[in-house]
Amino acid sequence: MPEKVLIYSKFPKTLMVRIGERFELLDAAGKQPGEVFSAEQLSTVRAMITAGGTQLPGDVMDTLPKLAAIVCYGTGYDGVDLAAAKERNIAVGNSPGANAASVADLAVTLMLTATRRIIPADAFVRDGSWAASKPSPLLRAVPGNPGRRIGIYGMGEIGRKIAARMAAFETEVGYFSRTKHDLPYRYFDSLERLADWCNVLMIAVRAGADTHHAVNAGILKKLGPDGYVVNIARGSVIDEAALTAALQNNVTAGAGLDVFEKEPHSPSALAALPNVVLTPHVGGHTTDSHAAMQDCVIANLEAFFAGRPLEYPVR
Repeated sequence: MPEKVLIYSKFPKTLMVRIGERFELLDAAGKQPGEVFSAEQLSTVRAMITAGGTQLPGDVMDTLPKLAAIVCYGTGYDGVDLAAAKERNIAVGNSPGANAASVADLAVTLMLTATRRIIPADAFVRDGSWAASKPSPLLRAVPGNPGRRIGIYGMGEIGRKIAARMAAFETEVGYFSRTKHDLPYRYFDSLERLADWCNVLMIAVRAGADTHHAVNAGILKKLGPDGYVVNIARGSVIDEAALTAALQNNVTAGAGLDVFEKEPHSPSALAALPNVVLTPHVGGHTTDSHAAMQDCVIANLEAFFAGRPLEYPVR
């Protein structure tokens, strides 16, 4: 008989089809496991699948007495209480780099859409303003990419792919991360110095206590009135209230956001601004990324049930 695996987060059923061909899936559909399944059903579950951003505290782990593996679908694992998992000898795995190319692509798309004002330009054509020769201050000439300074906050797999793509646009690339890497990009030893240097701040850092609201009013002021912010990481990294105020008061020129502090809700004040581009956390939502993430999930589960260490452990 196939091994049982609990699906903890709410996933579209289509994303679980391949995994369901190998394992018996108990789908909690985003609810607490005890609300959907009996204690007897949960008593034999040894592994679960979760989305990295879904909160998974120790008391939930305790509802599955034999739980020994938590497998995150995607690269993130910020919602998992790693200390609680360690205390309970539960291994945690993820899908490192599986969606990096797709997320980097969206980061560049958001940057181009915001800096070239694609959304106001699209509306200008659609509503007949172009045909009517109406003036539009939103469509004044703007700086192009050659010579633009791109600052990347976080230089993991996604950050590196963003850097490579932006370098191809004839931009200057700099970065700040906890570690200086052997890369052909300028390194800054603080986020403040990076923001002071760059025209576009790309956020590609993991969520955590050390990055919570790291991009605050002070960082936005250093970025300047011609600067843009792009976030494809986690909404918690930006102080949304400070960003909204900066955009409203011309402290910051614009933003491209794929993630928000309280998903799936985005602040209505941000949605009302013409210099903001919003997408619903779809950075890694491509067929190739999902196939790669599913490969990692399956590899982690198969290793676990075979008595081996996870193929892609969170360290």
